[in-house]
Amino acid sequence: MDFKKLVDNAKKELNLVYNSEKPVVLIGSATCGKSAGSEEISSAIQEECIKNDIECKLVKVGCIGLCYAEPIITIIKANNPPVFYGNVTVELAKELVHKYIDGEDPLEDHALGTIGKGKMENIPNLWTLPVLKPQVRRILRNCGLIDPRNINHYLAKGGYSGLNEALKMEPEVIVEKVKKSGLRGRGGAGFPTGMKWQLCRDEKSDTKYLICNADEGDPGAFMNRSLLESDPHSILEGIVIAAYAIGVQEGYIYCRAEYPLALETLNHAISQMKDAGFLGENILDSGFNFDLKIKVGAGAFVCGEETALIASIEGKRGTPRTRPPFPTTSGLWDKPTVINNVETMASVTLIMQEGPSEFSKVGSEDSKGTKTFSMVGNIYHTGLIEVPLGTTLREVIFAIGGGVANGKKFKAVQVGGPSGGCIPKEFVDTRIDYSSLNVAGAIMGSGGMVVMDEDSCMVDVAHYFLKFTQNESCGKCVPCRLGTKQMLDILTDITEGRGRKDDINLLKELAHAIKDSSLCGLGQGSPNPVLTTLRYFMPEYEAHIQDKACPANHCKELISYVIIPEKCTGCRLCLKSCPADAITGEKKQPHFINQKKCIKCGSCMDLCQGKFDSIKRVSPPIE
Repeated sequence: MDFKKLVDNAKKELNLVYNSEKPVVLIGSATCGKSAGSEEISSAIQEECIKNDIECKLVKVGCIGLCYAEPIITIIKANNPPVFYGNVTVELAKELVHKYIDGEDPLEDHALGTIGKGKMENIPNLWTLPVLKPQVRRILRNCGLIDPRNINHYLAKGGYSGLNEALKMEPEVIVEKVKKSGLRGRGGAGFPTGMKWQLCRDEKSDTKYLICNADEGDPGAFMNRSLLESDPHSILEGIVIAAYAIGVQEGYIYCRAEYPLALETLNHAISQMKDAGFLGENILDSGFNFDLKIKVGAGAFVCGEETALIASIEGKRGTPRTRPPFPTTSGLWDKPTVINNVETMASVTLIMQEGPSEFSKVGSEDSKGTKTFSMVGNIYHTGLIEVPLGTTLREVIFAIGGGVANGKKFKAVQVGGPSGGCIPKEFVDTRIDYSSLNVAGAIMGSGGMVVMDEDSCMVDVAHYFLKFTQNESCGKCVPCRLGTKQMLDILTDITEGRGRKDDINLLKELAHAIKDSSLCGLGQGSPNPVLTTLRYFMPEYEAHIQDKACPANHCKELISYVIIPEKCTGCRLCLKSCPADAITGEKKQPHFINQKKCIKCGSCMDLCQGKFDSIKRVSPPIE
C-alpha cells in the first residue's frame, strides 16, 4: 500500500473544503450542536440557497468545544479566512446567506472569530478569545474543523502517520516510547499507560485482548462522547498502535447505548478503516492482523469499572470482581487484557505522530501532557476544554470559563465526577494534576468539572452525587449496597430538617468503612463528595442540623417563600400562577402566602424576579 499516495489524495480533498472557489459552510453537528438546533440551521441555509439559486456546500463537522455558543457555523470563502459564528438562529442563518455567502458583508457583530491566514477587520482571531487562548488543543486539535465521517479529512491532518511509523518498529520500542512520554491513564486513577502495556505484554499467552473503555457515565461529563463524535479516527489509530505494541489481534470498544451519534460515527469510521487497509488483515502491508468490534453497553455506571466491563462483554451481569488477578494477567475470558479509555488512546496517537518528548513538553512533573474537561454548572462558558496538566482551577474557571454566571460568587467546584470531591473557593489555586487533586480530596477522574455558585447548598450537592452512586451500585458487596443507602438516608434527613447531632460522626464512620471495604472503585469513591463537603463546609451541615436552616436557601423543606409588602404591587401574577392556591390578596394591594398550603415550587418568585423582586426565600422556614 502506498501510504504517501493516500495522504496526497486526502490533502487534495480537504483542500477542496478550505480553499474552495465556492462558499463552504461547516455546521457543528455533534450532540451539543444538534440539541441546540444545528439541523434546523443546516436546513435553513440549504433551503435559502436553493430558493435563491446560490451556490454553497455544507459540511457537517464535530464539536469545537464552545458548547455555550452552539449552534456554531463556519463560513469559508475564497481569499478570506474561515469565519465562525455562534448562537446562530434560523433568521441569522438566512441573513448570512444573503449578506456574506452571496455578498461581501460578514456581519462582524455576529462573528466569534477567524482562523488561518489572513485577517478580517473587526473580527478577532478565534484562538485569541479568552475562552480559547489559555488552552492547548492537542487531543481536540481536529474537533470542529474536519468532517468526522470522512477518513480523508483525518489523513490530510496527519492521521495514521503514527500507525504507519509504528508498524515499522519493534513493539518493545513503542512501549518504551509510551513510557518515556509519561502518559498516565485518562480514565480515573492515572496508572502509567506504558507500564500497563508492559505488564500485559510480558504475560505468556497465545491470546490477548485490548479494550477501549468509552463507557462515560459521570453526571456532567461528555469529553469522550465529543471526541468520539468529532474525531473518531484519532482514537481508532491509537487502538491499533496499542494492539500492535502489546501483541493483540482482537479488540473491543465498549460504548454505552445512550451515545447513538458516537456509535454511528464509530461504526462508519471502522468501516472506512477496513476499506483503507488500516484495520483487518495485513494492516499497511505489515503482516499485522487486528480486528475491532463495538460492544454496546446498557448504561450501567458500574460498567465503567474494568472488571464489570469485562463481565458485560462476556455476556454476564456487569458486576466487578476482586483483584488481583488484575486484567493484565487475567481479563477478558481469563486472558491478559489491557483496558484504556478514549482519551488515553487518542494520546497514544499523538505520541506516535509527534514523539514522546513533544508530548511531555507540557504538563507537570508527575502529570505529563494535556487533559480534556467538560465544564458545566454556574459558569458563563460551558463546554469542552483542553489544558496542560498543572493548570490551576482559577485559570480554568475564571480565564477559560469566564467566571461564575449572573454576578454570583464562586463557591466550589466538583472535580472527578461522583467519585471526586468538592473543592472550595479557598483552594481555587490548586493545580489540576493527579497528586494535587488527591491532596485536596478530589480525583482527576475522566474529566468532569461542575462549578457551583453561592446559591448552591453543599449538603444537597453531597446528597445528589451520593444518590447517583447509590442508584448505580450493582449491589454485589454489602459496604456499597447498604452503606451508601444508610449514608443517603442520613443526608436526606439532614436536608429535610430531621438531622440529629450524632449524624456527622456517623456519616464519617460509614464513609471510611465504605472506602476501605467496598469491592470496586464505585463504592470506594462514593463517599468522597460527602467527606469533602464535611471537610470544607461543616458550618452548612451544622446549620441544617442545629438550626433546621439551609444557609443557601436551597433545601425545599428548610425554606419558605414570603412576599415583601413594601415591594408588592398587587399585580396578581403570582396569585394566578400558584398551583396550590396558596396566595391571596386584592388587586393593587400587597399579597400574602399561606405557608400551610404552599408547596414551595418557586413559580411565584420566578415570575416576580426581575420585575418587582417582591418575593424571596427565607430559611429557617416560617411555621
